[in-house]
Amino acid sequence: MKKAFISVLAALLTATVLFAQTPEEVIARMDRETARFNTEGFSMVMDMKIPLLGTFPTQMYTLGKKYKAIIEVKGKKAFTWSDGVTDWDYDVSKNELTVTNATSSDAEDSMATLSGITDGYDVKFKKETADAWHILCTKSKTNTNKDDPKKMDLVVSKATYLPISHSVTIKGVTVTLRDFVIGVTEEEVTFDPSQYADAIIIDKR
Repeated sequence: MKKAFISVLAALLTATVLFAQTPEEVIARMDRETARFNTEGFSMVMDMKIPLLGTFPTQMYTLGKKYKAIIEVKGKKAFTWSDGVTDWDYDVSKNELTVTNATSSDAEDSMATLSGITDGYDVKFKKETADAWHILCTKSKTNTNKDDPKKMDLVVSKATYLPISHSVTIKGVTVTLRDFVIGVTEEEVTFDPSQYADAIIIDKR
């Protein structure tokens, strides 16, 4: 009986070793999953935490070159749409719709932060729970890019290999990307002018 128990225990330990993953392997799998964002679209929340002012969340939806952002600051909401050519910014409190030539997508900038996250960073497991890997990314000594933050915190889901959250702090401001979901419809990211027919139009193109 004792020998059988030892044999089972040895088999379990062997299996644990075989299925153990390095942080680099987890991130590589995450990169493969987030590559689906390019074709299926994705949504996420971006929190910006500013000392003394608080945390300001932005809900974002992206599909291809199109995106929609819902920004909330001290109870006031604003909406932004872009199709890669034109940007529409709607101020709810003023009922003003500002139209401009498109600028770079905040969502695309955020995805650039997630893409190739190990480049220029040393990564290690900070902790591991039943549901997620917590990974600390520390700027490598060979990384001479002054704009790169010294460290980043990444949490990856064990169930989906999608990022649960990704946080960086630059000049006292902490930006956290969280609540990633794959799949966005065309309607969710397309500006519909008929919904804002009574708005004050400010065309800056």
